[in-house]
Amino acid sequence: MNPINQQRYGAAVGSQAMFDEGLRQHMLRVYNYMGIGLVITGIVAFIVGSTPALYVPIFQSPLKWVVMLAPLAFVFFFSFKIQTMSASAAQMTFWAFCAVMGLSMASVFLVFTGTSIARTFFIAATMFGSTSLYGYVTKRDLSRMGSFLMMGLIGVVIASVVNIFLGSSALQFAISVIGIVVFVGLTAYDTQNIKEQYSENYDQESNQKLAVFGALSLYLNFVNIFQLLLNFTGERE
Repeated sequence: MNPINQQRYGAAVGSQAMFDEGLRQHMLRVYNYMGIGLVITGIVAFIVGSTPALYVPIFQSPLKWVVMLAPLAFVFFFSFKIQTMSASAAQMTFWAFCAVMGLSMASVFLVFTGTSIARTFFIAATMFGSTSLYGYVTKRDLSRMGSFLMMGLIGVVIASVVNIFLGSSALQFAISVIGIVVFVGLTAYDTQNIKEQYSENYDQESNQKLAVFGALSLYLNFVNIFQLLLNFTGERE
């Protein structure tokens, strides 16, 4: 090989190796943030759900609607403010969101047995992990799924709101089935999207904010898969 071409080849290999290592560290940061967020949510939910002095004032008063809608407000706030936030502010907002989500999910411990919650968590983790891995390693372009999945998500949200007033078990079953399919698909789509958004040319601040926002996306997918699966696998108290 020509010495000049050999040098160029070596430089290209070295550059690719640096990019791959940076991407690996970025994805690990995303999953670490997500994992810590789930731990915060679980701890808050368990403490509130097992303490009558905490859950009675919340779930037996109009305050429950504030607790139920607060996570949605956090998501909208995050989406609109992420670009202007510092990385540390984005991270703290994410932890606060996870804690508020724990409050809203405390009712899970009031409705379902601990064994069924643990079993459902394991099933959800397996589904999420395998689908996210697929999204990371696949060479197939999943961007074409994005619009279809978003339409499905909007449909699930609208149907869920309507069913709050209807209380239809048949509609809830359909919402759960379609919702699981949608959020499993979004897990693969979001994982690939997070991977493709990474750039070694970004500064540390930008990549950290990308990691937090990516963790939020995957966190929401996991939590929704878990909650929807509970409708099938959960055993009520």
